[in-house]
Amino acid sequence: MSTLLGLVLEDAFWSAVAAVGFAVLFNVPPRLVWACALTGAVGHMLRTGITESGGHIVLGTLIGATVMGFLGTLLGRWLHAPPPLFNVTGAIPMVPGVFAYSTMIGLIELAGDAASAEVLVDTARNGIQTALILAALAGGITAPRLLLQREKPVV
Repeated sequence: MSTLLGLVLEDAFWSAVAAVGFAVLFNVPPRLVWACALTGAVGHMLRTGITESGGHIVLGTLIGATVMGFLGTLLGRWLHAPPPLFNVTGAIPMVPGVFAYSTMIGLIELAGDAASAEVLVDTARNGIQTALILAALAGGITAPRLLLQREKPVV
């Protein structure tokens, strides 16, 4: 088995575990927890696969979140449950915690006496990266609703 495939499958497993943890935390009905695990695994697995293949993390997040959004919509219709139930629990493992943490540490360093141009550049880069990843998550999750759901005609 190739190392990329092994990495992606391992990532899918641990992302599913994280999604299940958030599903339990949010009191998702037990019959739907497997679907939360599926959306979390698929979305994060796609992001990791794209990133490890040389793609940018923002592009990987956008593609993973979009597929996760469509999958959550499909599962919502199939299981008669609201799609955000699956999308939110699946998206939380994709939140850019390391970039946000690095941004906050950089801001604290900039507020101190040891501020330098290198710290400023790193902090700005991490902050922009965090914002773009969060925007990709939001855009990907809402894409199915924007593209598939039609307005009811006014009678």
